[in-house]
Amino acid sequence: MTTNTLVGSRALTPKGLATRERIVAAAAELILEHGMDSAKLEDIQAAAHVSASQLYHYFTDKSALILAVIDHQTEMVLGTQRAVLDRLDSFAALEEWREVIVRSIDSMHCVGGCPLGSLAGSLSESDPIARTALANSFARWQGLLVSGLQTMRDRGELRPDIDADALALGILASVQGGLLLSQTRRDSSSVRTAVDMSISYLRTLRP
Repeated sequence: MTTNTLVGSRALTPKGLATRERIVAAAAELILEHGMDSAKLEDIQAAAHVSASQLYHYFTDKSALILAVIDHQTEMVLGTQRAVLDRLDSFAALEEWREVIVRSIDSMHCVGGCPLGSLAGSLSESDPIARTALANSFARWQGLLVSGLQTMRDRGELRPDIDADALALGILASVQGGLLLSQTRRDSSSVRTAVDMSISYLRTLRP
């Protein structure tokens, strides 16, 4: 996790860490539900049950809080998928990963789409620092896929000449598109189809 646990030069106490995390979680939920512009600091304070002075004790401004939200959402998204992506070594594991994604979006009734994708849509053009942080988050996600595809290649599941980086990028782009369509249609079949199409293409790359 990349979130700094220092305020100024002081390490946070366990109580301080819990308060900070409560603020970040409240901000992440409000941003996901209502959008960046509608998530006011006053609303975040109320949702986190903190005062303005407490909020500014942990975050100098909304930009600092947004970066913490990006870290939080990155850990949430990758944390949900890492258990299966860390042992991605077969087509069966790819199908298991698909089910993890589908269950995740179904549990939210397809509201909000991808937490990282939603942040990217809101921030990429207006906040270059946040855009860079989000690019790094997507790079971490892609890296997990690259590692899994390389393992599949090394186990003989895929041809030796595959471009794991390009394939991982294509799969991630397909997932993001599927998540966006699932959000707008309120139906997870779009992301299921997107991942299935990626898996079907990978099957053509068997030795």
